[in-house]
Amino acid sequence: MDPIPYREWRMDVVDPGFSEWLRSGCEPEWTAVVTHPFAASITRGDTPDDDMRRYLLQDFQFVDSFTALLGAAVASADNFESRVPFSRFLGETATAEEKTYFHRALAALGATPADVASAPAEPVTADFRALMDEARTSLDYPVILAILCVAEWSYLGWAALAEGPPPESFVHREWVELHEGPAFRAWVRFLRGELDRLGPELTAAEQLRVFGFFRRAVRLELRFFDMAAGS
Repeated sequence: MDPIPYREWRMDVVDPGFSEWLRSGCEPEWTAVVTHPFAASITRGDTPDDDMRRYLLQDFQFVDSFTALLGAAVASADNFESRVPFSRFLGETATAEEKTYFHRALAALGATPADVASAPAEPVTADFRALMDEARTSLDYPVILAILCVAEWSYLGWAALAEGPPPESFVHREWVELHEGPAFRAWVRFLRGELDRLGPELTAAEQLRVFGFFRRAVRLELRFFDMAAGS
């Protein structure tokens, strides 16, 4: 079912941003993602090792597709000022700090280098990679933004709900820290801001196309957490 057209919806809400229209049109799935019991267990530090290992082995398989998607954002962005944050994030985070975390965390959880290199993709992992590749090959900047925004904004959503002291285990604590804090919040604001800048100028049909990609990504995020929890 399609959402209320953006131009009608924006007249009746406090935050008329295009990114908020996308998010609100994906309820209740969006809230189910950011409040997912598996995500909450990470913030508490009590995710069973087997479940955390399975989750990270699958999440690591997104690194290549996600990096390529960032590259497509650099190529398809409509101005230099928009290309710079993607280039910076690509260099500083996607290929360095986060990748290092995966190897350390998986080793701590008992995964061998062979496990990391050859773990079979779960169906939801394959579906999510296919969606990223579809967005990448489209070179449609708003569509690429939609996929990136779901991936980052939803993770900020659950990480920001962390309560109590940080988990003792670095496996949990650093995964939360990678998706919270001033730098990551600024990154999510940038992604949302780009959608808010471009979305209102799209035709109604183009807006629905972007929404379709956004909704598919939200539903895959939910499936991914369900998979990680063994649901």
